[in-house]
Amino acid sequence: MPRSPFEWIEEQARARARAGLVRTLRPRPADSALLDLAGNDYLGLARHPEVTEGAARAARTWGAGATGSRLVSGSTELHAELEHELAEFCGFEAALVLSSGYAANLAAVTALAPHGSLIVSDAGNHASLIDGCRLARGTTQVVAHADPDAVRKALDTRTGPAIVVSDTVFSVDGDAAPLRALAAACREAGTPPGEADGTREPGASGRAGASGASGRSGAGLLLDDAHGLGVVGEGGRGAAWAAGLAGAPDVVTTVTLSKSLGSQGGAVLGPAHVIDHLVNAARTFIFDTGLAPAAAGAALAALRLLRGEPQRAARARAVATALYERLTTEGLEAVRPDAAVVSVRAPSPEQALRWAARCGAAGLAVGCFRPPSVPDGVSRLRLTARADLTDEQLDRAVNVLTEARR
Repeated sequence: MPRSPFEWIEEQARARARAGLVRTLRPRPADSALLDLAGNDYLGLARHPEVTEGAARAARTWGAGATGSRLVSGSTELHAELEHELAEFCGFEAALVLSSGYAANLAAVTALAPHGSLIVSDAGNHASLIDGCRLARGTTQVVAHADPDAVRKALDTRTGPAIVVSDTVFSVDGDAAPLRALAAACREAGTPPGEADGTREPGASGRAGASGASGRSGAGLLLDDAHGLGVVGEGGRGAAWAAGLAGAPDVVTTVTLSKSLGSQGGAVLGPAHVIDHLVNAARTFIFDTGLAPAAAGAALAALRLLRGEPQRAARARAVATALYERLTTEGLEAVRPDAAVVSVRAPSPEQALRWAARCGAAGLAVGCFRPPSVPDGVSRLRLTARADLTDEQLDRAVNVLTEARR
């Protein structure tokens, strides 16, 4: 027998074990007694009767699968309806639905950063944005986390088109990006000093203007709003809306349908000509099978629920704030949340694992983030607030977390 060409995998496995970084799959049952603060079902819609019925009705109508790529047979009237309502709700001109939020980010970054362009990427960005930067033909410059001045300096080096890429709410610590300052930096890159950057105050309308024409265009701004949609902004319309950037001609947003909307899939929102470009140039859209009708139906039902019950967004934010305040009062080191993610730091990967395991044994499911999933190398428990979490459940969660830490 020849030696296995994959022997190197065993050495990597041993290295992961020594560092306390082994990951395993833990299938969950359909019904669990655990109080879930690990998943991303921020609005509590994944099991809502109207959402599950939306999925079932779509499957009965359109079949189990999309049957092909969106450009062949995978586009249905349901996909078009979802795209129209997503764009309208979030304040953008058009939307394009893909099979996942990951695919949406790959599509947006690679299609909007051609050869000769500059990509300016926040150091804390999600892996899907990082992978999009790696696959794009443009040159990527990584800048300090949430630092508009670093973005300005990077844009000063450009010789061609440029795009700034950032999460709106960062997935590890739940902190928000300075969106209006980032937009100003992008617009200043094409505007002589002293001209207005065109950013409107939030709440005036769903649209915003870009900088004046000075002969040189500014940089585009690409925002991953996976953790903002459904939680941030008026009625959960997203972080771009809250910052007064929704509908601006220089702003593109990606969203996932698998968090606040409780379904699966992703979308890119922006100017109609940008979306048309993605249809023709984004490989993760062109060559991937379309989103399953059931997922599209569930997302559409959840979106309509959110539109009719906008208080769900405010409740999710209130639960996150209460969770943070209670935990810090108990002496835990947590990051103040800007949306629904609450991050609690742990001394080491091994201790984070043990802490999470003790929580699980006490009936509380929490996320455990360790390197390389965390950009700063600091392990933490990641808690997700939910709009449907009761005050009694909040008390229980805080008690379990503090006792398990001791």
